[in-house]
Amino acid sequence: MHARVSTFHMRPGRKLITKLPPTFLVWMVLLFAACGTDSKQTLTAPQKAPASRQVFVDPEVGVADIATFDPGLSPDFASIAAIDMVFTGLVQLDDNQQVAPQMAQSWEVSSDGLTWTFHLRPNLHFSDGTPLTSSDVAYSLDRALQPAEKSTTGPAYLALIKDSDKLNAGQIKTIIGDSLLTPDPDTIVIIAKQKASYFLDALTYPCSYIVEKRLVEKYGARFTDHLTEGGGAGPFKVSQYLHGKEIDFVPNPSYYGPKPQLQQVVFPFYRAADVAFRAYQAGQVDFSSVPTANLSIARALPNRQFHQVSQLTIVYDAMNYLVKPFDNIKIRQAFELAINKTLIARDIWKGSVIPTNHIVPQGMPGYHSTLLGPAGVRGTAGDPTQARALFQAGLQEEGWTPASFPPVRLTYSSRSSDSNHEVVALQQMWQTVLGVSVILDLVTVQTLLTEITAATNNPHGLQFWRINWGADYPDPQDWTTLQFCKGCPNNNMNYGQNSTSAALIQQQVQEQLVLADTLPNGPARYQAYNSAEQQLVNDVAWLPLYQSTYPFVLKPYVQGVVFNAQSLIPPNDWGNIYISVH
Repeated sequence: MHARVSTFHMRPGRKLITKLPPTFLVWMVLLFAACGTDSKQTLTAPQKAPASRQVFVDPEVGVADIATFDPGLSPDFASIAAIDMVFTGLVQLDDNQQVAPQMAQSWEVSSDGLTWTFHLRPNLHFSDGTPLTSSDVAYSLDRALQPAEKSTTGPAYLALIKDSDKLNAGQIKTIIGDSLLTPDPDTIVIIAKQKASYFLDALTYPCSYIVEKRLVEKYGARFTDHLTEGGGAGPFKVSQYLHGKEIDFVPNPSYYGPKPQLQQVVFPFYRAADVAFRAYQAGQVDFSSVPTANLSIARALPNRQFHQVSQLTIVYDAMNYLVKPFDNIKIRQAFELAINKTLIARDIWKGSVIPTNHIVPQGMPGYHSTLLGPAGVRGTAGDPTQARALFQAGLQEEGWTPASFPPVRLTYSSRSSDSNHEVVALQQMWQTVLGVSVILDLVTVQTLLTEITAATNNPHGLQFWRINWGADYPDPQDWTTLQFCKGCPNNNMNYGQNSTSAALIQQQVQEQLVLADTLPNGPARYQAYNSAEQQLVNDVAWLPLYQSTYPFVLKPYVQGVVFNAQSLIPPNDWGNIYISVH
């Protein structure tokens, strides 16, 4: 997913292909046991409340509104939370983070790994009753790649489709009839440009979801303001969208999967996490994230309302390699080693995050357990002595003095006072260790995402920013090639896309990642990613800070929810969720 500020939601999710290694599943089981999270609330099923009480209020926290309702764009978690309610794709991830059939009931791949044939479920319909066929699938995939869509996610997650790059560049008008074939209404054939173990994984991202052509052609880009008329084929449809206030969903009577038991789901918008938590305490919402200051209160709530789930999410700072002073590797390393990540996790986040030097988080296939920090540093407490030495060496290489050192501005978005305290702590560490006064620049989520995208190949773009990345699918490609490959949309740091003396080494890493993408799943493939990740960490391609956990509260009368590391609910799971008598 495009770099994002994430929030947890009870929502449909995204996807994966191959069976996860036992270590991933064991890690999740241990995690849930340690946190006391159990999807089986009682030995006997609670009594279901009447239909009039089947309403679930799930706040969107940290935003005044979603950025978009268009699956072809889907740039951030808040938007995807809403998109996943209404739209679905050929495949999606299940609760075990494995690829599961969705609109496609089955598929097969040719012996060369290039031709994927998907067979649709019979009698698919959009929420307005319009039949959904393979032509709609082809239209939606093609649309996400059209230059007019201006998508930053389509070109990334659909890059494996043959000639997708030519379409996105405007060199051809369509890939329908080229790499998207519809031999009959129930069959869609997708031709890949290369063999890749993560092909199905990438197809689970929302830019692959199916949209209704009729609605798009009728309203153009504003079709998302008319989703009460149709548009998707997911478990819910929009009953009301009040911009800046809330989105209301009701069950989609044409949904092909288990019908939702909930009669209404409401997404009210809350700008601040503490406000949402107070609304939870007041009984105004059924779910809330828990700010660090309220952890003790949340943990004391009765009936196991408090939960804490580790996330496949890394919070990191990023530096633009085209903007001084971060075109110098020693300066980049000095900024990272000046940070005591352990202290931030303990004092700011009260142990609710895991300090890390990693790009690929713990719990992911391909996790590099012996990875070292920049300049061979072990541990996450930093190294002030080495940071100062690297900083002085960088100054000397650039001909700077402390007085002539370029101004540094850290741009970030925040949904809690904890995040604000964190960036202030970073600012103080850089001042204390390096003598650099970093300017803090607080912006909205939408502004941050826009400026990050504009930093690509831009020596006048954003200089330094704080953001996070959460797994789209459990495969190391999602954390490595997708972020740092040559010309990929997420390479906003311009890794390998610069004229520094280290650019050649960076480009060799990019080539190594492309090769790893083509290898079959197994130790050799993971080792290739491990080697590349170590070089990325040494280059400070990202400045990782910590791996997130998500503390939240859920009303005990909300039954049937199963938690996972992505904090996403697969579409069919909504058939199991209901409100009990309370």
